[in-house]
Amino acid sequence: MSQEIHFQFKIERDDFSLNATATIPGQGVTALFGHSGSGKTTLLRALAGLEPQVEGKLTVGGQQWLNSAQGIHLPTHQRAIGYVFQETALFPHLRVEKNLLYGWQRTAEAERRHNPPQVIETLGLEPLLKRYPHQLSGGEKQRVAIGRALLNSPQLLLMDEPMAALDRQRKREIMPYLERLHAEAEIPILYVTHDLEELVRIADHLLLIEQGRIIKSGPIEQLLADSTLPIAQDEDAGALIKTRLTAQDEHYQLSELSFSGGTITVGQIDQPIGSEIRIRIHAKDVSLALQPQQESSVLNVVKCRVTGITPQGQSRVIVSMDAEGSPLLSRITRKSADKLALSEGCEVYAQIKSVALHS
Repeated sequence: MSQEIHFQFKIERDDFSLNATATIPGQGVTALFGHSGSGKTTLLRALAGLEPQVEGKLTVGGQQWLNSAQGIHLPTHQRAIGYVFQETALFPHLRVEKNLLYGWQRTAEAERRHNPPQVIETLGLEPLLKRYPHQLSGGEKQRVAIGRALLNSPQLLLMDEPMAALDRQRKREIMPYLERLHAEAEIPILYVTHDLEELVRIADHLLLIEQGRIIKSGPIEQLLADSTLPIAQDEDAGALIKTRLTAQDEHYQLSELSFSGGTITVGQIDQPIGSEIRIRIHAKDVSLALQPQQESSVLNVVKCRVTGITPQGQSRVIVSMDAEGSPLLSRITRKSADKLALSEGCEVYAQIKSVALHS
């Protein structure tokens, strides 16, 4: 049975209203992205059954958890969810191992979806098992909290800005584990964030929320490259592209990545040929030309077709492009766009100065 999640929520308060409808894919990580106050946590609480005044519908894997018109409102303890908060709320008197197994031991054997050794290995928890929570760093606590939530055998894992309370160093420590969780999880995960870097590293699908409304949803590659959306106006805006490692240049210590629009050369990647690599190309790192430059230090030049031009303030524009099915963005001055006489449908050469790698 499909584990897709369909929801239609309506919440009215004196100071805020939520009117949100969307579908979350049955596997992978869906990021719920929006600025502070946009309704991200309220939506998560509605999914968890923690919002008493919610109206509408919620179906998880074909099961109705909410149908206010029919009087169905499954309480939180009857919803098969895992919930990871900003604050970990681990049991302080229990060692890590017993924190992890607390829900698993109380779950019927037939309903257990994960086994402890697998979760411990995925999240790198083996060295922490005998410690108490007060002996853990912030990042370690979050990894334990995620493991405990997974071992509750949820149908849906909710993560409410789990790295918001961590400093930059702790975020760097925990991110590889989240990327691995993204690759291995067999249940849908809804990950709330307002951090664009987190989003592009672990998400497959994206829900954009503004003022309590889902303004757009879809595969992350499509939405990040949509110049009409607010996310493309961010200074850190860029396109996400799926590539495959196809060659290694040992002499120059470079790797070649292939995608629908051609090839990209990057610093050497220590992975086998054939590995799938997601790359992010920031709009600020892409310049445009009408002809391929013959004398240039830029290694990566991709032929594209312009699909849209969106003003950004008074002096700049965001140019969205298609490279044989792969999206690209470029942020250039309005003067440059006029000088090149850019228009929708014209061909350009995207000169890519820098590439960020994601597993």
